[in-house]
Amino acid sequence: MEKEQLISELSFKAVRSSGSGGQHVNKVATKVELYFDLENSSVLAEEKKEKLKEFLRKKLNKDGVLILQCSQTRSQLKNKELVIKKFFELIEKGLKEQKKRIPTKTPKSVIKKRLANKQLIAKKKANRKKPDID
Repeated sequence: MEKEQLISELSFKAVRSSGSGGQHVNKVATKVELYFDLENSSVLAEEKKEKLKEFLRKKLNKDGVLILQCSQTRSQLKNKELVIKKFFELIEKGLKEQKKRIPTKTPKSVIKKRLANKQLIAKKKANRKKPDID
């Protein structure tokens, strides 16, 4: 249900794709740009907006509008579907709760192994020194 409401808040623009093309390239606008105004969204709650603002801070412009583009295929409809899919993946990833990391204790065997390795390297380097002849 929320997806349909979010889609209704999206606006799209079809523009000509960049890059090399054929005879048809200058006549068709297959690249699709998606615009989503995060600031003025009525679907998302304020805490969700804040979380998304933090997650998408590099992708938002100064007005708080998210702009995504897709020009993967030669079909405008397919590009529109792909950019909508990309938008929902971004939203889901931004709203996903991060698991809190529980720090674990370093095992004693790992500490012993590290210290033994240190001593081995120290002995190897000590053997490289010139002997003291008194």
